[in-house]
Amino acid sequence: MPDTADRRILRHLLADPAAPAATLAERAGVTTASLWRRQERLREAGVLKGIQARIDWRALGWEVEVSLRFTLDKTNPRAFDEFLAALRQVPEVTEIQSFLGSVDWRASVIARDMAHWQQVYRDRILTLPHISELDALMLVATIKDSEELAL
Repeated sequence: MPDTADRRILRHLLADPAAPAATLAERAGVTTASLWRRQERLREAGVLKGIQARIDWRALGWEVEVSLRFTLDKTNPRAFDEFLAALRQVPEVTEIQSFLGSVDWRASVIARDMAHWQQVYRDRILTLPHISELDALMLVATIKDSEELAL
């Protein structure tokens, strides 16, 4: 279980993941050596899964983001596996989540523009196997995008 110093490290790491180790250690009130040991212990415990680059796809010209919700035809015992295998092959899919309830899967899809979105939707999404219901929600604005919690 993380202690107070671990929580400070995590809090500062979330706030500025690109901060150099010495800066992060200073902000968290620990030595750099202690920071490295604590981070390694947090990784081994599965608390700290890694540090990722977050890409702003819009800055790279991908203007359209759509959240798709899929309900599958559950009469085929291979439906989930076959659907997932096909969905993973769609290069514009940036995230896939599975759910319990009326929606089985959710996927985030990006496209350069509306013409590209229509092509992806027609050629790649609608051809996925075993879909019984599909709902598309186009992103208008992101109000909050944070993994920060009170630590």
